[in-house]
Amino acid sequence: MSIQTDTQPSAPIQLGFATETLRLPVASIIPLKKLPSGLLASEKFKQILTSIREIGIIEPPMVTPDKTNPNIYMLLDGHLRLEAVKQLGHTEITCLISNDDEAFTYNKHISRLSPVQEHKMIVKATQQGVPIERLAQVLGIDPSIILRRKNLLDGVCKEAQELLKDKMVAIETFSILRRMKPMRQIEVATLMNDSATYYASYANAMLAATPQDQLAELGRSRKLKGFDDDKIARMQSELANVQRQYSLIEDSYGADILNLTIARGYISNLIGNAKVVRYLAQHHPEYLKQFQNISEMSSLNGKAAVG
Repeated sequence: MSIQTDTQPSAPIQLGFATETLRLPVASIIPLKKLPSGLLASEKFKQILTSIREIGIIEPPMVTPDKTNPNIYMLLDGHLRLEAVKQLGHTEITCLISNDDEAFTYNKHISRLSPVQEHKMIVKATQQGVPIERLAQVLGIDPSIILRRKNLLDGVCKEAQELLKDKMVAIETFSILRRMKPMRQIEVATLMNDSATYYASYANAMLAATPQDQLAELGRSRKLKGFDDDKIARMQSELANVQRQYSLIEDSYGADILNLTIARGYISNLIGNAKVVRYLAQHHPEYLKQFQNISEMSSLNGKAAVG
């Protein structure tokens, strides 16, 4: 696919994923990781199994073609769904095709559905004609919970939704966000991402620190419990101070992250050398442990990788 402008042609842009799904034989798909022991007996897997049996797959697994054999596909995401399909005796499965072989990165970041992704799946299922009562029965939860998750993003602007689409945000946080105007929602969602904090208590604090002219009518109609005018004024002052400090470090942030990324890459290559690892294990085991921790980080905020 090429994208052209009115002024000058641009270089061809390769899409990361195919625009259409593909029906593949289950036998042609090779999982890239082994499922943890006991996971197939978990409630999560039982729900997936029941859901696929009753309404089919809503979100197709992600695969990429094997470079050495065009008839083989490597599974990037959807290991539980593939296992469920196998147990149900299906011989084919609908998949999304990735044009990039980035299984290592992909698997490190995928763990479970975020609330926004879950919302989209429920909406898609209802649009396909699946009744809410049926979804509740399949998933083993109350219909009111399904309805609440279906309406999760009502009143939340698309930009804030995009910022939080793959984050594990507390459900109540979205009801707090909708009490703010769109620009404030975007600002709070950005602050949440910057601090990696998605609790409702944090969102409530941001709501309390929100000026009246940035509140939606829903937010103005209620007085926040435990926040008097003096506390709100102090919170607004503290928030303004934090935002000023954030602006001061914003310019150097990109360069710092680049340097840290290069350093982490160097350390990863270093401990990939068996001789280096053997030497460190014998003479400096404390260094080796820290190097391994750095190498296994999924991001530069200090969080360990998701297996």
